[in-house]
Amino acid sequence: MDNFFDNELAKKFEEMIQNNDDRYFDSEELVEIIIYYLEIGDLAYAELAVGYAESLHPNSNEIKIKKLEILLEQKKYKDAKNIIDELKEFCQDNLDFIVCCAKYYSSLGKARQSISYCKKGLGLGEEDNFLNNFIADEYLNLGETKKALKYYKEALKNDLEDGYAFENCINCFIKMNQPNEGVRFLNHYLDHFPYSEMAWYQYGRLFCQQKNYVEAIKGFDFLLAINANFIGAYSYKAECYEALGKYKKAIETYTDLLELEFTKSMTYYKIGKCYLRLENMDKAMTFFRKSLVEDPQFPRPMMELSYIYEAKGLFSEALHFAKEAVNFSEENIDYQKRLALLYIENNKYEEALLCLKKITEIKPSYFYGWYAYAEVLIAVGATDKALQELAIATQVHQRAELFYQMSHCFFDLKNEVDGKKTLVKAVDLDATILKDFMNKYETIKNFIEKH
Repeated sequence: MDNFFDNELAKKFEEMIQNNDDRYFDSEELVEIIIYYLEIGDLAYAELAVGYAESLHPNSNEIKIKKLEILLEQKKYKDAKNIIDELKEFCQDNLDFIVCCAKYYSSLGKARQSISYCKKGLGLGEEDNFLNNFIADEYLNLGETKKALKYYKEALKNDLEDGYAFENCINCFIKMNQPNEGVRFLNHYLDHFPYSEMAWYQYGRLFCQQKNYVEAIKGFDFLLAINANFIGAYSYKAECYEALGKYKKAIETYTDLLELEFTKSMTYYKIGKCYLRLENMDKAMTFFRKSLVEDPQFPRPMMELSYIYEAKGLFSEALHFAKEAVNFSEENIDYQKRLALLYIENNKYEEALLCLKKITEIKPSYFYGWYAYAEVLIAVGATDKALQELAIATQVHQRAELFYQMSHCFFDLKNEVDGKKTLVKAVDLDATILKDFMNKYETIKNFIEKH
């Protein structure tokens, strides 16, 4: 009935705006209109309603509080602070004002001031559940998990079916590495609510976290007995079977999941992975292809197909799928490495160099990217280019391997002075690998034997 009333008021307000009329609304009606627009997320109309309300009722604190709510939604914190300063003397017992102040300080990252306001609001109205959750969230932001747990529990006391508070209680137990306390909490809750879906879901999740997969599966089975359409339970249960090495049971569970899912690509992919572990490559290929039919831009099944084709000796197909995976996930270093290796195996060094260069750009801190890049440049005879890249690499990584590569490049370019200087640096960093690089590079071996 309230929703109907709100909608009717909003309709009258919108008609007034469209017809360019003036119509009187009392302050309570305008507050209801503003609340309606805030609830549906229409900030433009909420702002319009506040402006009209201010023109009719310029001294209404309730309307000013609604304006404050809008400013907070719009992240206009300077304007919000002006209203807070204006109202704080008159609205200390107004719960909506207190919540706005808490949100304001929370948005500024001032969690303790936010908590202080929330605690003032406790007991003032029917928002204790919301406020306890708010306080708990702020304590989590401060890294004070034990205090957060206390207030999530308080929220749960006010509403035993508060899924947000319940789930966060479990998260706190996990974060504090107190799984046994978490289990006791769950069992106590299940004694009161034996058919609670969220409780059995968290029960399974908690035992997954402990790697007690057998007990976790029991929890998910209880949940599925209550609600056979609970998608998350199938996914977790299948992953438990995978962790136990029971890949056939995992496949059966994923197959059940397929009956409920709208988007099936990931599940097809996971079934394919299970068949791979069962060493059934043909079945694995079938499901990786099904995954790609569902989502033609999903790189993970592409890369798996690349590995399978390589194992079958079909390098052209392996290269094709690796290239496709990289096209859709360019920033993935593992994919770039994989593609570079396939290019090298197919004697396509220029293409391999593009991948290796990309790796150094994506993650300069990754030493082996620079090492492999220089190695291939040296192998194709691009010694000058290798030296340029190694000069950059050694600024990031003071690693002996890079200086051995540099010394070879100098020797190869007949620059014995810099070659010797760089070789000394390499040996100082790690003399134990000198023999390896003498075997790798004839130039270093010849210099050592001459001297």
